[in-house]
Amino acid sequence: MRETAASPQPPDLRGAPAPEPAAPAVVSDRSGARRLALPAFVLAIAALAAAGWLWNDTRRELKAVKQELAKRLADADTQAKESRIVAEQVREAVAEAQVKLGVLETRIAESQSQQIALEALYQELSRNRDEWAYAEVEQSINIASQQLQLAGNVKAALIALQAADARLQRMDRPQLANLRRAITRDMDRLKALPFVDTLAISTRLDAMINGVDSFPLAMETRPAAEAEAPAAPEGNAWTRAWREAWSEVRQLVRVQRIDRPEPPLIAPAQSYFLRENLKLRLLGARLALISRDATSYKADLKAAREWLNRHYDTRNNDVAHAAAVLRNLHEAEVSIETPDISRTLEAARALRLSRERAAR
Repeated sequence: MRETAASPQPPDLRGAPAPEPAAPAVVSDRSGARRLALPAFVLAIAALAAAGWLWNDTRRELKAVKQELAKRLADADTQAKESRIVAEQVREAVAEAQVKLGVLETRIAESQSQQIALEALYQELSRNRDEWAYAEVEQSINIASQQLQLAGNVKAALIALQAADARLQRMDRPQLANLRRAITRDMDRLKALPFVDTLAISTRLDAMINGVDSFPLAMETRPAAEAEAPAAPEGNAWTRAWREAWSEVRQLVRVQRIDRPEPPLIAPAQSYFLRENLKLRLLGARLALISRDATSYKADLKAAREWLNRHYDTRNNDVAHAAAVLRNLHEAEVSIETPDISRTLEAARALRLSRERAAR
């Protein structure tokens, strides 16, 4: 092919710009173009097929991705719902825990207040514990002194002193040594005293008082009937006359012992007062025993025994036993000289004064 040069176009009379000159045309051989077009067509077909396969594969992948994404979105939605439910439960649990926490805080505050109050009370008790212990010891010593001075009860006084000594032993303070020595000395003195079984004597007196109403009076007894002489064998008339005369003479004369006076006769109405007076004597002896009044005790027992021997039937077993009991009780010693524990009282008072001065 040949190239042809184009002639220039005349300018537009209407004022339009003149067109640019055209590029030169390239003429190729038709056979060469065909040879070039076939591979290009094959390449285009291959590219189109590759593009189709790639598009189809991409579509399948996109579809799988969409399905997987939809599944994951569904799972995420389910998990989101479950998370919301769990979050709601957690909020409720947190709210309930906050309520419980508030209650616990309130209780803890109350417990702390109670603990503070208990600590204050314990400190107060610890300060006053010794004071109470000293007061108990002094009270026990005062009780022992009262039992000895008022009732003469050695056993009760000894028990009170032993309680005071045990209390001091548990305290174990050096300043209590003088008081403990005084208490030990008084306990040894009380243990050395003779023991008077006041309870046994009172029991025997009570039994005798209850049996007074059953004691028979001497005036109520009848003399023993004389034994009838055995019948003598029948004799002559003179013998029978002598026997009858002797029987008459024996009835005129009465022989009796005069070493024991006759029991006084008492009117039936006065027997009641006799028994009551005997009971009063025994009750007086019991009261004198409790108060350790040996003089009154022996006087009442002596009077009761005299009344028993004079107005009651001493041949009766109960009366004889009561007389023996009164004799044994009269011989028993019920009065003992109780020791003076004033030194122990003074030691307790001195200890209290020293503690009061130290507290000031």
